[in-house]
Formats: sequence, structure tokens, C-alpha cells
Amino acid sequence: MGWQTTFTLSKRAKGCHLVTDEVVRHINPGLKGVQVKVGMLFLFIQHTSAALTVNENYDSDVRKDMNMALDTIVPESLDWKHTDEGPDDSVSHTKATLVGSSISIPITNEQLNLGTWQGIYLTEFRHLPHTRRVVATVLS
Repeated sequence: MGWQTTFTLSKRAKGCHLVTDEVVRHINPGLKGVQVKVGMLFLFIQHTSAALTVNENYDSDVRKDMNMALDTIVPESLDWKHTDEGPDDSVSHTKATLVGSSISIPITNEQLNLGTWQGIYLTEFRHLPHTRRVVATVLS
């Protein structure tokens, strides 16, 4: 049995943002509606300049460090050719490829089965704030 919805995350500027609670609010009908005792949640972001990942949810320094590390690995200062939407265009696409467009999280007894210190991140690579569409699929 399956359930699916597409929702929009709140507008955010560049950075790593903890969005677990926002995601759960949007998918709660799917968790309750299909009576998921054991299942999987698949999240897919419909954009090429932002990504989703799971990481530390307690210390906000982790999000700052992750942003710094990604900026170091893929700097804006490279001689990027694809800059149609600004200097952060191609660099954002490259970071999105490295982090990934989808994640999967187990569901147990209608709850996300994340580890104690795990949360869902939106990694936004554009400087200007954007809203982001996410497709959520619950399979049981």
C-alpha cells in the first residue's frame, strides 16, 4: 500500500537547515492514513540547486560546519561557465549532485525511525531564499 504527496518547504536562503518537523507536518496524514507499522518514507526534492540529507539534529554548529565544508569542496570562485541565474548557479548544481536529491527513512509504528541525534536537512545552495518542492512517498 502506498501514499504520496507533494509539498513545499518554507523559503530559506543558503545554508543547511533542519526541516524534520516541517516534513513530519506534511507527511503525517500519510503516516496515519495508511496505518504504517513497518514501511519506508522516500523524499525527493524537485530542484537541482538544493538537496536533502540526514545528519546531526542537535548542535547547530554541525549545520554551519557542513555548509563551510561544502563551500570549501566546491567553491564559488572556480571559473564556472553555467551562470545563467547568477554566480551561484553551476556551483549549486554541483553541490546538489554531491549531497543528493533523495533520502529514505524507515517507518516504525507510524513514526519516522530516525536515530536519537538524526534529523532531515534541506541543504540550500542558492544565496537568495527559495521555496522547495518535495515529493514524499510512503510505502508499507
